[in-house]
Amino acid sequence: MESGIGISNNPSIDPTNESTITQFEFKENERISYEDALTKTTFGKFNYFAIFICGMSLAAALLESMGIGFVIPVAQCDLQLTHSDKGVLSAVAFIGIIVSSHLWGFLADTMGRRTILLPSLFGTFISTVFSSLGNNFWTFAVLRFLSGFFISGASTTVYSYLSEFHNPNARSRAIMAASSIFGLGGLLMPAIAWLVMSSSWSFGIPLIGITYKPWRLFLVVSGLPDLICAISFIFLPESPKYLLSQGRQEEAIAILQSVYHINTGKKKENLNISAFIEEQDDLESRDQLENNMQEGFSRIFRKIYNQTAPLFMGDFLKRTVIACILQFGILFTANGMYLFFPDILNRIAMHIEQSGGNYTATICDAVHETRIDIDDILESNDKGSCDMKLDISAFEHTLILEVLYALGFILIGFLINAVGKLAVLVSVFIICGLCGIAVVFTTIPLLSIYLYAILLLCGLAVPVVNASTVDLFPTHLRAMSVSISLMMGRIGSVFGSNLIASMIEYNCGATFLISGISLIFCGVLSFFIPKIRVKPDQRVREE
Repeated sequence: MESGIGISNNPSIDPTNESTITQFEFKENERISYEDALTKTTFGKFNYFAIFICGMSLAAALLESMGIGFVIPVAQCDLQLTHSDKGVLSAVAFIGIIVSSHLWGFLADTMGRRTILLPSLFGTFISTVFSSLGNNFWTFAVLRFLSGFFISGASTTVYSYLSEFHNPNARSRAIMAASSIFGLGGLLMPAIAWLVMSSSWSFGIPLIGITYKPWRLFLVVSGLPDLICAISFIFLPESPKYLLSQGRQEEAIAILQSVYHINTGKKKENLNISAFIEEQDDLESRDQLENNMQEGFSRIFRKIYNQTAPLFMGDFLKRTVIACILQFGILFTANGMYLFFPDILNRIAMHIEQSGGNYTATICDAVHETRIDIDDILESNDKGSCDMKLDISAFEHTLILEVLYALGFILIGFLINAVGKLAVLVSVFIICGLCGIAVVFTTIPLLSIYLYAILLLCGLAVPVVNASTVDLFPTHLRAMSVSISLMMGRIGSVFGSNLIASMIEYNCGATFLISGISLIFCGVLSFFIPKIRVKPDQRVREE
């Protein structure tokens, strides 16, 4: 049985108890749609808690994959990192996410959302703690890969989980609210990095041959949200929409009654639901589950194929391809360029100091003129010359970037129902893309930094694309569709971080131009997303 916040999945259901009828109650023996039932549960404490925990799970994924950007510049001597090593470490968590996202999406669609969220989050925390004890490049890289492998389950499944507790009118806002918390998590990341990594303490652990330094502690602190979310999901129920799609109506009704009780404070039985109207996607989901059960556990790869293949057939093909291209374009820049944001800001600060404050160069000029050949330093064993700290301006401007992210998510959350997803996507893509191109030609340091920051705000489009994606697919394909599209986005992250690592030192301007132009292309492609002009209060059904 699933547990919840005072939730039992099997309370007694008495549809004939007329004494409990309220304005929220359904008529005796009434069959209703799942979305109407969600409306009757109202929006209250349960929804706020679910949004908060789902937002925390997204923030945990951010810390796992992006916090490494603060670690690499200061850990390069401890781990003896070459330029190519830095590119690998910037991407290795995303590789873990890519490798596992297909599997997690399949498991979430066939075994349940919450069933996958729990082991995913616990596994991430454990691998993160062990990675903080890595004593060389390969050990560290393997453990960071495992962190990415496990966090993929949470970061892809949480969108489907959250969306299925909200009706179409509240769904996009709920996802954007969770993304706002994700933004606040990003806001805390540079602050935590500065608090933990600005000190210079250290102590040896001879048993495993490492010197424990602040950057190692920062990794452990970054993993704490995974542990908190894992514990929280123990008290949350399975998605009732998933249960309904598997024919488990009584369990779905019990969960919705408990949600109603938590939100209104009234008796569970007041929400009197006898049965749900069978929808086409629920019937398809049940047929899919029966086919999988007949095949047997030993044929899991065949099951995965059966779960994935429909996404690339018929009307679903266009939807899948567009979602994948958009996620690739967004995360190529949002993650690939972000991983080098602290390092580039550090270089700008170094260049300003070297020039005596007379700074009239572009960002790329600063990058080229402050290049350090770590390979030569390591070969000469002069490790003291590469024992670097991040300039405080790197933390400050990263903090400002995260503030802009948090404000952006909040603003989009308020506007998305009024202006629609299309207007939001096009605005984000075009503005960010133009700023990326402008960075190359700007010689005013502060302006160039803020143009760079606005370029990175293209990540605001990720939850909007996810919200569009879950509306385009039936229940049994939603988690897989988000998983596949985010997998392509993470491939973009890997491709971007490695391309930028190889180009930033020698052809810096091209990296910004490629990012800006690709975002503008994504803005144009957004017009071709099916049903993106459907208003939130309209029912979205498969044709």
